[in-house]
Formats: sequence, C-alpha cells, structure tokens
Amino acid sequence: MRRIRIATCVALLLFMGQAVAADPSAQAEAARSKAEELEQNAAPEGSQAPASPAETITRPEAQAVDPAGEAPLDDAITCLARSIYWEAKGEGIADMEAVANVVMNRLGHEGFPDTVCDVVKQGSEQGACQFSWWCDGRPDEVVEDDRHEIAKEIARRALNQQLPDRTEGALYFHQRTVAPHWAAEYIKTVEVGDFLFYRPLGDAAH
Repeated sequence: MRRIRIATCVALLLFMGQAVAADPSAQAEAARSKAEELEQNAAPEGSQAPASPAETITRPEAQAVDPAGEAPLDDAITCLARSIYWEAKGEGIADMEAVANVVMNRLGHEGFPDTVCDVVKQGSEQGACQFSWWCDGRPDEVVEDDRHEIAKEIARRALNQQLPDRTEGALYFHQRTVAPHWAAEYIKTVEVGDFLFYRPLGDAAH
C-alpha cells in the first residue's frame, strides 16, 4: 500500500511539473526571471561567470515571451529580440546575431546602461536614439512571426552567453547604404552581411 502511495505521489509530481512546463505563462515568467539575472551578470559589475544549465533560458521559455510581438518593452528578452528584429529582420542570421552582439557588448561596457532595455532605449530622452527603430515614430509591433521567433532564439542564446561575438567587440554599427559622420572616429572591426561594425579607439564610448 505504501509503495502505491509513493508511486502515486511521484506520478502527481511529474504531472505537475509537466503542467508547469506546458503552461506558456509560467514559461514566460521563468524566462523573464532568468534573463534579469543573466543581464546583471553580463553588466560591467556582474560576475561574468557562465550560467549553469539550470540558470540558462530554454528555447520554449524564450518563445513563450511576447508570442504576438506586441508586449511593451520592459524585459530583457523582449527588448533584445525586438531590437534584433527591427534592425535586421530582412537580413541573414549572421546579421541578426551581430546586432545582438552589439547590444550585449554595450551591456558589458561601463560607458552604457546596465540593462538591455536601457541600452536599446538609450538616447530617446534627447530625441537621438542609439537604435533608430526605437524612436522612428512607427509602430513597433512584430509583423513577421517567423523572423520574430528567430530573433527571440538569438536573444536567448545571447543572454545565455552562448552566442559567439561576430563583431570582435563592436559597440556601433551601420548599414552599408549610409555613411554616418561618427564612423571616422572609430575602428572598423568587421563587416557582416549588410552591416559595418566599429569599436572606439580606446575605452571611451558615447
């Protein structure tokens, strides 16, 4: 009888675990919580230590965040994924990953804010956004679900520190079709797809 009760309890716990795993809202909350810790580790004053498997964001968790691409930008996954999406949704995977690299490089640099959302929104208070899509006056809701899913997967890997830096430490980038005046002030590190990437001459960043 006791074995039956134990087996019943184990089965119930397994069922409850599967139910939580299958609950999108629970997955999304888990992803947001993990992302908050991961971005703190990536900030200049963070531990910089690789996350353990239990601390990393899983693919289902990341995909459960902002499934319709309409949520306000107030958590790391949404802010990073939406920035990847709007800056490079029409480009290749390498371009999208490189945009994520720049955001994460800024997050880890003392010259920039210490949260992903603050990095993405930086400059809006002066009307000169670091990422132009954020204050271009157009709607920010996702219109291509498949590209948004890719952007969230890239954001997940970036926050987990599982994304190689294609940009060689770049903090700035622009498309080939434009020639911003600031490009002459920095060192070009690489070209990835449609983008050119740069880092400062020293440690200064602005």
